[in-house]
Amino acid sequence: MNNTMESTPIEETNPEKGPRIKPWLLLSLIVCLAIAYIIVGGIRKRTQAAATLVKVTEQTAVASVDVVHPRYDSSGGELILPGNAQAYQDTPVYARTSGYLKSWRFDIGARVRKGQLLAEIDSPEVDKQLLKTRANLATAEVNLGLATITANRDERLLKTNSISTQERDNAAAAVAAGKAVVESNRAEVARLEQLQSYERVYASFDGVITARNTDVGALIDAGAASAKELFHLGSTNKLRVYVSVPEVWSRISRPGVQATLTLAEFPNQVFACTLVRNAGSIDPSSRTLLVEFDVNNPSGQLLPGAYVQVHLKLPSSVSPLTVPSNTLLFRAEGMRVAVVNNGRTKLVAIRIGRDFGSSVEVLSGVQEQDQIILDPSDSLTDGMPVRVHATQESK
Repeated sequence: MNNTMESTPIEETNPEKGPRIKPWLLLSLIVCLAIAYIIVGGIRKRTQAAATLVKVTEQTAVASVDVVHPRYDSSGGELILPGNAQAYQDTPVYARTSGYLKSWRFDIGARVRKGQLLAEIDSPEVDKQLLKTRANLATAEVNLGLATITANRDERLLKTNSISTQERDNAAAAVAAGKAVVESNRAEVARLEQLQSYERVYASFDGVITARNTDVGALIDAGAASAKELFHLGSTNKLRVYVSVPEVWSRISRPGVQATLTLAEFPNQVFACTLVRNAGSIDPSSRTLLVEFDVNNPSGQLLPGAYVQVHLKLPSSVSPLTVPSNTLLFRAEGMRVAVVNNGRTKLVAIRIGRDFGSSVEVLSGVQEQDQIILDPSDSLTDGMPVRVHATQESK
C-alpha cells in the first residue's frame, strides 16, 4: 500500500499562474470580432451611400436656371410702328349714263391730268330723247308766241268792249300755261344735255390709273346697284400713311410731329413724313390711336398699298424697361414671366409694349431688381424649387 502511494506523481501548482485559455477559443473570438466589424462597416457604408443618394437626388430634382434682371434701355428713344401707305385721293370712276363703251384712252399705270378724256360711251337712247325734247320745246315756244299775240289783241279789244272780260282772262291764262310748258321743256332739255355730256368720262384730278375694268363694246349700266366701275384713279404725288399707335404713346401723337419711314425695298433710304391728324379716339378693340402721316411722293417712287415702318422719335426723358424675348411665357391666361423668389418660381403677369426683336418693352408687372428666368420650360409652374447658377448670381 505504501509503495502504491509513493509511485503516484503529485502535480505541482503555481498560484501566480491563472487558468490557461485554450487557443481554439481565442481564434473563434477573433473571427467573430472581425465578422462583426465587417458587418458594421458594411451597414455604415450602405447608410452613408443611401444618404448620399437621397441628397444627390434632391439636388438633381432642383432645376438649375439662368436669370436676368430687367433693365432700362437708354437707346430706346424711337418708336417703330407698322403702317399702310395709301393714295392721297383714291376714287373709283363710274358711268353716269347707260350705253355701250365706244372707246377708252388710258390703261393701268397711265398718268392723267385733271379734265383729260378717259373714255366715251355710245348712248343712242339719250341722244334720241334729247332730240325729241328739243322739238317739244320748239313747239311749246311757238304756242307761247301765238298765245301771247292773242292775249295782247284781246287786251286791246277789251278796251273797245269788243270782247268780254272772260275771253281776255282765258287768253292771259293760255299765255301763263304756255310759259310753264316752255320752262318744263327747257329743263328737260338741260337734263338730257347733262346726261349726254356724261357719255364722255373725264379724270376728276391728276393721278394714275390703277385699274381698268371695262373694254370696247361692254354694256354700261348707270345708276343700278350692280354698276361696275370703269376705272380706278389714285393721286400719288402725296401719300397718306395710317398707323395705329399704342394707347400709352397717344399723348405724343399730335399734329405737326415729324417722323421718318422706311421700306424693305429701299433699305438705304429714309423718307420724311409729318403727322397731320389723329382719330381723336382710342379704338376699344385694339387700344390704339389711329393717326395719319403725309409723305411727299413727287417722283412716284412710293406705291400706294405698300407696307412701311414709321420711326417716331420719343421724348428724351423716356427710357423703356425691357426684358429679353426668351423670358416670355405664353399661357392661356396671358403673357407671363417666371421670377425667382426665395429659391422658388413665381409666374408674374406682364403687359408688353414695343417689340425690339431680341427684347420687348415691359409696361407693367416686373421691376428692375427682379430675377427673371431665361428660357423657361413650358412645364414651369408656381412654387417650383430652382437653383440659380452661381455665375448668374454674381451678375
